[in-house]
Amino acid sequence: MVYVIAYLKAHAGKGDDVVALAAALIEATRKEPGCISYDLYRKPAEPDTLVFIENWKDRTAVDAHFVEPHLKAFEAAMADLLAEVRIEIVHPEKIEVI
Repeated sequence: MVYVIAYLKAHAGKGDDVVALAAALIEATRKEPGCISYDLYRKPAEPDTLVFIENWKDRTAVDAHFVEPHLKAFEAAMADLLAEVRIEIVHPEKIEVI
């Protein structure tokens, strides 16, 4: 099992836009083979700070997710909304930061 933690920091006041655009991504991703769970969280005191917590069957499923059209469309839509992005892929034996 592999976890992905994606930290997103939206530009000031853009957190609502990110959440709205993420709805279609979340729905499509949850249907992908190998996706165990895929959830978006938001810090109540910092509405422009969001975190995806993902659970995948294995790294192969994560790699397949990274090339899905719905993820590519979300990334393109986020280009002007996000100030920072950090992604951690958590394996039982290591953590990758991409």
